[in-house]
Amino acid sequence: MNQISNQLKRTMPFQTIGADMLASIALLAKPQSFARGDLIYELGDVARDIFVVVSGSVQHTLHDADGAHVYEKTMCTGDVFGWAAVLEGHPRRMAKTVSLERTEVLRIDGEALLTLIHSTPASGDVVMSRIATMIARARHVPDSDARTMSAPVQMATGMTLTMFRISQWLRSPKPYLMLLGFCILLGSWYLLVEVLKLPRFKDMPGLTVVVRELLARDPTYGLSLYTPEYYEHIWVSIRRVSIAFFLATALGVPLGLFLGWSKRFREYIFPLFETLRPIPILAWVPLAILMFSGTETPVIFLTFLASFFATALNTMLGVESIDESYSRAACCLGATQWQVFREVIVPGAMPFIFTGLQISVGVAWFSLVAGEMVSGQFGLGYVINTSYTMVRYPTIVIGMVTLGAVGYATSALVRIVGDYMMQWRVRELALGGR
Repeated sequence: MNQISNQLKRTMPFQTIGADMLASIALLAKPQSFARGDLIYELGDVARDIFVVVSGSVQHTLHDADGAHVYEKTMCTGDVFGWAAVLEGHPRRMAKTVSLERTEVLRIDGEALLTLIHSTPASGDVVMSRIATMIARARHVPDSDARTMSAPVQMATGMTLTMFRISQWLRSPKPYLMLLGFCILLGSWYLLVEVLKLPRFKDMPGLTVVVRELLARDPTYGLSLYTPEYYEHIWVSIRRVSIAFFLATALGVPLGLFLGWSKRFREYIFPLFETLRPIPILAWVPLAILMFSGTETPVIFLTFLASFFATALNTMLGVESIDESYSRAACCLGATQWQVFREVIVPGAMPFIFTGLQISVGVAWFSLVAGEMVSGQFGLGYVINTSYTMVRYPTIVIGMVTLGAVGYATSALVRIVGDYMMQWRVRELALGGR
């Protein structure tokens, strides 16, 4: 058993897991031998097991949905194949494998492995991440071959890891605690305003009033899910935030990179940057109206400012967090300053950059509301401000809730894009990096 554990330890999916889980997986592994020319499995066979090559080599021939040859790869010691056995919704083999010489493998029951992984979420997520990385490498074929690859093979990696994480999330207490939090908030709102009717909350709209107004086909105050104006206000605000966020990213990221990279540049620019950054957005309103004509440009400028400072500052901190030994090592290997900047500084700062962008898109919405309250004729901030002056209190809450939902969606979108662009970081974490 120790020998099997040591063999598993040398393979990519199981390198960093704990000894207890490794021993449990070793109990599922059964040694098997194949002679030269033996067929291990055929295209279309039921996928029940995954295989770890202990010695020898295997010819792995990937096929498309019609059975046509797509790509061949030789699996050697330490390689894992037969990963369709751990893909939910893909129970059939998508490749043909033949032993090229006398080959020793470890055969692991896929269903039992998935059960074990689901029972230990912390270690299981690492294993599934590394299996996904292994699949990504296995299907990294030339463009001419990739164009003929079947859709299930193209989508297998992302679907496997995504479905695993969704199932783990549903089994964890997180979604139910989240629902509990919303229930507590809504329940407190209903209790304080409509049941107890406390004096401090006597002018606030109740939960039932707001929900009734939001879902009304003919709303009392003119704004609901069924009115075109509701979606027009959302679209105008999203457009303004998108423009401001794009400009803040295009200008803030390069500025932050150079502030962190060049000490001389930072000595000139950073004092000015830190002087302007604490100024509240509302203090810029008069200057914005004086500098820019019309009602649209001042709002975008005010939205841009706060987003720009958050992006630049987090990017600079990301560059400063990089260990100088990486840059020195690259220089010792003959890299130019531009190559160090491009290959070390920019990738190293990416986690901080996307953290800054998530903060940036949040403060962009905050600044947008301030801008729309003093300028503009459309937008969620305009809705909130005009609803207050015209005593349409339920519409204020509708605008606030909509603002929170759209802001959450945009922040989540930035996070998804960041995860996609930093797949190397996901692989590093899967390989046990910190």
